[in-house]
Amino acid sequence: MKKTFFICTILVCIFTNIRAQWKPVGNRIVTPWTEKVDVTSVLPEYPRPIMERNEWKNLNGLWEYAITDVGKSCPKQFDGQILVPFAVESALSGVGKAVGKEKELWYCRTFNIPSSWKNKKILLHFGAVDWKADVWVNGIKVGNHTGGFTPFSFDITAALVAKGDNQLMVKVWDPTDDGYQPRGKQVKNPGGIYYTPVTGIWQTVWLEPVSEKYIEKLRITPDIDKHLLTVEVDRNVVSDEDLIEVKVYDESKLIATARSINREPLVVSMPQDSKLWSPDSPFLYTLKISLKNGDKVLDRVDSYAAMRKYSVGRDAAGIVRLRLNNQPLFQFGPLDQGWWPDGLYTAPTDEALKYDIQKTKDMGFNMIRKHVKVEPARWYAYCDKLGIIVWQDMPNGDRGQQWQNRSYYEGPEMYRSSESEACYRKEWKEIIDYLYSYPCISTWVPFNEAWGQFKTVEIAEWTKRYDPTRLVNPASGGNHFTCGDMLDLHNYPTPDLYLYDAQRATVLGEYGGIGLIIKGHLWEPDRNWGYIQFNSSKEATDEYLKYADQLYDLIFKGFSAAVYTQTTDVEVEVNGLITYDRRVIKLDEKRVNEINSRICKSLNR
Repeated sequence: MKKTFFICTILVCIFTNIRAQWKPVGNRIVTPWTEKVDVTSVLPEYPRPIMERNEWKNLNGLWEYAITDVGKSCPKQFDGQILVPFAVESALSGVGKAVGKEKELWYCRTFNIPSSWKNKKILLHFGAVDWKADVWVNGIKVGNHTGGFTPFSFDITAALVAKGDNQLMVKVWDPTDDGYQPRGKQVKNPGGIYYTPVTGIWQTVWLEPVSEKYIEKLRITPDIDKHLLTVEVDRNVVSDEDLIEVKVYDESKLIATARSINREPLVVSMPQDSKLWSPDSPFLYTLKISLKNGDKVLDRVDSYAAMRKYSVGRDAAGIVRLRLNNQPLFQFGPLDQGWWPDGLYTAPTDEALKYDIQKTKDMGFNMIRKHVKVEPARWYAYCDKLGIIVWQDMPNGDRGQQWQNRSYYEGPEMYRSSESEACYRKEWKEIIDYLYSYPCISTWVPFNEAWGQFKTVEIAEWTKRYDPTRLVNPASGGNHFTCGDMLDLHNYPTPDLYLYDAQRATVLGEYGGIGLIIKGHLWEPDRNWGYIQFNSSKEATDEYLKYADQLYDLIFKGFSAAVYTQTTDVEVEVNGLITYDRRVIKLDEKRVNEINSRICKSLNR
């Protein structure tokens, strides 16, 4: 493989002009940020804000690609160029081709290592690759990964050449809805509420130099009741001689420190009057974390944390409410699919990535339900900074299996093969690990509407044990079991409290879906739908306010949260608050903000 690889890479990966002709493909609508995409500086922002180092190198840009039959060796000839990190099916990739389970997608590019990184270990990071990735550097296999929604990395130091260019090759296989893996709403024949497949690299690829001993991962846990902040630091090598130190800053003022050795977590005593994070006041403390040997700093990363607490508790009327910082808070926000007409899973720019969150805030919401998709790390960091609570769904998959009744459960559940179940558990754990330290996340949602739902009680209880700091919504609108922290109802188009749980919080996980067609801003002009459709912005806004008034009344009868469908139009769905291309806000933003703000503050009277 190594010899063949070098022949392939020498023939097709070394090009004299990396700034070859590129443009988005297709004739679909695009966002205002499409024209801002620069092939020489694609998504240039540091991709991991929860654990940031000063030195890194972005590998986004034009790569070579080829689509081959499954099982074929390294291609002798590539098909052209692809703009990474946009999925091969997307317009921004410059390719716009389907792949499918019978094919594999190959990527190739060269890179060099800055001379200032000499004697450093070099880590190769991938934000996300959908779904199975095999990676070679200079013909040497450096690793593989399965899972389309989480980051992974490899130490590639031993595979690098001392001088000149290094060759990077990635092979991807993704069966989309022909496989059992978590895939969200991707299907090979999109339509209705299901969308275009996403195959391959769809988040930033980057290099990072580190010392022989370095920090691998952080796990940050606040406790506002005990005024403690716990920082667990994973390292590649644990030595008795090394020490971990954390310094906590309120802006530029040092307010607390802690140090530990061996594998002991850092437990920081925070001020009794610590600033609490909330949607109204999303305060973040700055963390500076160092790995030391004596006076020598081996590694240093910057991070941040929030003092906040998610819980449930009864109000004066005996209704179980969601709480933030020990106070009841009605959580209200849109169902956010996170799709883009030009980039599919990938926002065209960082400004675009932030836009949807900012508009959610501008409309008076305090929460987002991230629907069967996981976002890049910077998306969650923006929610932290702007003050948006997040309910995080597990992307669904394996809907093709059979249903069965099991006596030790309360209803029908899906039967999964052992491989399917193992895949689900692996990827769900990786998602929780990836997102654990982001303060915005309040709720884990393992299942949606019985899509791939199995062993609900067991999965919900495992999720709660694995992360007791968050709430668990076991099945949003799905087959209901008495587990977790919530009973979640779906009802379209109007809000309706048709079930009530006296022991858990009762929430409305989906409602609304008010459709409005805006000509010139449609994915398919002749095929579109909404749960209910209107002909003008005023009519749609009036209907939204009518539903909001109904929801407000139902809060005092038992609802503790609600999710409106949805943030934007997506492909043929036209029930968004904003058009799919993000060029038109479809409802009256001022009127929507006023009623939304009233709903969010309903329990603070």
